[in-house]
Parts: sequence; C-alpha cells; structure tokens
Amino acid sequence: MDALEGKIDLFEVAEIKLSYSAKVKASMRPCVCGSRQVYEVLSKTWDRERLEFVEDFKVMLLSRANRVLGIVTISSGGTAGTVVDVKLVFAAAIKSNSHSIILSHNHPSGNLMPSEQDKRLTKRIKEAGKILDILVLDHLILTAEGYYSFADDWEL
Repeated sequence: MDALEGKIDLFEVAEIKLSYSAKVKASMRPCVCGSRQVYEVLSKTWDRERLEFVEDFKVMLLSRANRVLGIVTISSGGTAGTVVDVKLVFAAAIKSNSHSIILSHNHPSGNLMPSEQDKRLTKRIKEAGKILDILVLDHLILTAEGYYSFADDWEL
C-alpha cells in the first residue's frame, strides 16, 4: 500500500513558458552601432567594484534595429576566469527574441588582449548562433581603462 502512495505519474510534466516582458518602449532603448557605443552602454551597467575583482561574462541582447533589449549576466567567476555555458547564452537570446547578440567579459588583470580561450569561446558561440540564426556581432573585453573589440580587430 505504501509503495502506491509514492508512485510517480509519468504523464505529469512541467509546463514550459517562454516570455519576454519589455518594460521600456522600443524608441527609448539605446541603439548601438559600433563598439564604442556598446562599451558606453556596458560601462554604465557594469558594477565598477567588480571590474578589477572578478571576471563576469555578460551578453547584450539586440533587436533587428540594434536596440538593446537587455543585458544578462551569464556567469561570474574568479580572478582568472569564468565558465560560460553556451546554452545559457542562447536561452537568454531566444527568450528575448533577439536578432543578434554582443558578448562581453572583463579582465580583472587589466590586460585587454584576448586569450586563446577567449578566442575559442567566441568562435564556439558564433557557430552556435549560425545554427539558431542569431548573429554574434562582437565580443568586448572590458577593463577599468578601456576595451578591446573582436570585431574592430577582425577577430570575429
């Protein structure tokens, strides 16, 4: 009798809902048309106290008109790196119905140059984006003193 009470109904499943609730009118969202504008928007939203402390990886979600739909933190790590789950990058992009994305992370060391790991990750995310028809427009590395753009340096 006790065994029947703990029985699992295999036809009971969780309902999955995908939704995006815009709190800002489309005309009020910042438009980014180059790495400098992306850097300025990211700089305003990045926690300055964390910039030289731990590495964070964020994704800027964009509409077809390059208006910022939002910025999502994908991961936070230690002083020398963070782990990025590509599935989470695209879960956010799909949920927000993004046309394109811009990747970003900071280097607490202050070094603006991308590592080989940064380059491999960027390539992996770009390839995944092709399959999903979500463009990866750039990948910025931020420090307290400036930024590096993969797109500006033809690394994308």
